[in-house]
Amino acid sequence: MASPKPAVARKPARGASETRDFLLLLVKLLLFMFLLRAFVVAPFNIPSESMQPRLLVGDYLLAAKWPYGYSNYATPFGIPLIPGRILARAPDRGDVVIFRAPPGNDTDYIKRVIGLPGDSIQMRGGQVILNGVPVPRARLADFILPISPNSPCYDARYEDAAAALCRYPRYRETLPGGRSYAVLDMGGTTADDTGVYVVPAGHLFLMGDNRDRSADSRFPAMAGGGIGFVPQDNLVGEALVTVFSTDGSAEWLKPWTWVSAARWTRIGDGF
Repeated sequence: MASPKPAVARKPARGASETRDFLLLLVKLLLFMFLLRAFVVAPFNIPSESMQPRLLVGDYLLAAKWPYGYSNYATPFGIPLIPGRILARAPDRGDVVIFRAPPGNDTDYIKRVIGLPGDSIQMRGGQVILNGVPVPRARLADFILPISPNSPCYDARYEDAAAALCRYPRYRETLPGGRSYAVLDMGGTTADDTGVYVVPAGHLFLMGDNRDRSADSRFPAMAGGGIGFVPQDNLVGEALVTVFSTDGSAEWLKPWTWVSAARWTRIGDGF
């Protein structure tokens, strides 16, 4: 009687092995990208003029995810992985933050932190009154912006049609502690004079730098409107650096316009 032959392990076919290795690499890459976007940095683009002059329509920026802690708002697509908020830290006045608001709206917003919990804020003649003290505001040279598809002139009073430019009155605000930044204010709107807002515990008072074209904490929270007081738990991240900007004039079928449409001098601007 012949003895049974020992079993010999068969190597998988070369094609099947390469496919398995490729799929494994793809899964690792997707996991890495998910963790990077959820916990380190994430890209955002600017769709409105509410943060001019610092941010223009067509700017693309990276936001740091770690400064204020993590919640489900920080995860891609809002995947519920984090109970509550971990490693939470309050922002500083003057920080430019990305957040989710108002309730029922899945859109990310970007504004500047003006008021912290317990602060009182009021607008008088377009000037911020913080805890009863006017925030210093100095007139600067007009902000001049070339008119383009991404940057039409939103106020005809300041349009220079012959030169295809728009001029906006610009001011320098300086918060307590020395943090300063430029704002735009054409004046003469209902939001230039308000009552006193007192920021509740766990919330923030946020404003756009383009004061006459920003639906911010001066207005009640509603979808497509103001944002009211924003819960700190709604923070997604802090603006880090501008990585690209386009004036919107590029055409897909004309590759040379991809270069001419780029606002190269804005790339690398930090916050």
